[in-house]
Amino acid sequence: MTDRTPRPGAVRRAAARIDAATPAGRDRAVDALRALAICGVVLGHWLVTALVADGTALRAASPLQYSSGLAPVSWAFQTLAVFFLVGGHTATRSHAAATARGTSYGRWLAARLARLFRPVAALLALWAVVTALLLLTGADLTTVRTLVKLALSPLWFLLVFAALTAATPLVAKLHPLWPLAVVLHVDLLRFGLGAPDRLGWLNLAAGWLVPYTLGAAWTRGELERRRAGWLLLLGGTAATAALVAWAGYPAAMVGVPGAPVSNLNPPTLAAVTFGLAQCGAALLLRRGLRAALRRPVAWAAVALVNLSAMTVFLWHQTALMTATAATLPAGRLPGLHTRPDGLDWIAARIAWLPVFALVLAGCWAAFRPWERPARRSRVVHVHRPGRTGTPRPKVEA
Repeated sequence: MTDRTPRPGAVRRAAARIDAATPAGRDRAVDALRALAICGVVLGHWLVTALVADGTALRAASPLQYSSGLAPVSWAFQTLAVFFLVGGHTATRSHAAATARGTSYGRWLAARLARLFRPVAALLALWAVVTALLLLTGADLTTVRTLVKLALSPLWFLLVFAALTAATPLVAKLHPLWPLAVVLHVDLLRFGLGAPDRLGWLNLAAGWLVPYTLGAAWTRGELERRRAGWLLLLGGTAATAALVAWAGYPAAMVGVPGAPVSNLNPPTLAAVTFGLAQCGAALLLRRGLRAALRRPVAWAAVALVNLSAMTVFLWHQTALMTATAATLPAGRLPGLHTRPDGLDWIAARIAWLPVFALVLAGCWAAFRPWERPARRSRVVHVHRPGRTGTPRPKVEA
């Protein structure tokens, strides 16, 4: 029998090829921050999302409902602000380059949005079939509603991100203090003057526009000094601590089922200031990440995550639900189907994470072509400075 396990030498050679094919001017820290943000969201959801088997139904729950001491888990894994920071940086840089080449706004936007929404079609198609089968087989409506809501929950993020991407030419020079001021005033009206809660949905755009415009400022070179990173980190941390301690904002930076106020749905001032702190930390990490990613194996891992970022993001909740549903016939298993009301549940859930990752790998194998459709590669001969001889071919997908 042939051993198909990749050998260390083969892994290093593959990593070296990926490293050699990477343009010399690429800022690898940008890709690393995007990968960290995606992985943070995935792990965060897997740690705080429970599907409790309640009789004939599955209901969503969270360990944050039962222990406020677990709020720091959300601080570590709610990394959406970093994704919007990187998104604002890459979109404004891409738009500037497209404009310089003479590419129209419409063509530029169509290319950007295709990368976001092409994988969505597969998710919607599969869940349309699953939902129909569940309803036809008489599944409990609470279960169907819970599963569909979790499966499609990543789509709100894509809609907001797409809207900000479309507005890139308008917001490219917008100072982050302007959307921050909108968030501040909306929260003052909601929580201080009794305005309707629906007013808070203005923050869905304004709140995420803050890190997005910080990304644009990064493109303009305004955040290169480490002082900017420290100011954001320390200022954002102090503001968030003050809002939680004295203004009554929840400590958890994600939504908690049954809680009267969510910091994330829609974003509150505390979520935005917390995001500022995260953006500051991300900016401070750039130098170290660039040094670490000179190692081909480390860079190959980051590159592979980025190549499938949307597939991983869209299907991670489906992977969790698939593992949960597939094991339900074996009984109510700790960390999967039981109420998340103790540390024993947390320990059991951590033990299930490799299973979720394995199911997600299966989803990746099945649906990655929707994100990166096969197309003919073209070979570009690249001259390396300081080298002579035959130009080295570089394959661009």
